[in-house]
Amino acid sequence: MRVGFNLHPAFRATGGRVLHVSPDFQHIRIKLPLLRRTRNIVGSMYGGSLFAVTDGAHPTMLMAALGADHIVWDKAASIRYRKPAYTTLYVDFRLPPGEIAEIRRILAQHHETTRTYTVELKDKDGVVYAVVERTIYIADKKYYKQKTTGGDPCVTSLEGEPPP
Repeated sequence: MRVGFNLHPAFRATGGRVLHVSPDFQHIRIKLPLLRRTRNIVGSMYGGSLFAVTDGAHPTMLMAALGADHIVWDKAASIRYRKPAYTTLYVDFRLPPGEIAEIRRILAQHHETTRTYTVELKDKDGVVYAVVERTIYIADKKYYKQKTTGGDPCVTSLEGEPPP
């Protein structure tokens, strides 16, 4: 998974590099160095790089843990910049203990759920430069297909966006 992330063109464009993926896919660590391509006009880390490097980690972890019978989508995201970064930053993505069991329990009852995860982009000393919050939609694949192919007439979606 680490190599796949690092070779994927969209992820490579962020400037980030995956340093570690735990064997159980419950933790991913990413490094975002301050490089010419991640630097903005004033020399600090470009905000787009800070935000983009957080894209895809939690959905990938959840897909790996839940398996092919589930749909996982990014639903919403926000970033809060704390201070300009003039150094390499790191971000750790973790699924809390029991998270997969809790998601499976909810899906067994409701067939879909949303989960919100918060990550901090920090320097080597633990100073926080940005905080990113991402909301992830998760559903049973059969339920999702029925819902999106007219099985539920009450469901609508914005053009180009998966239904919630």
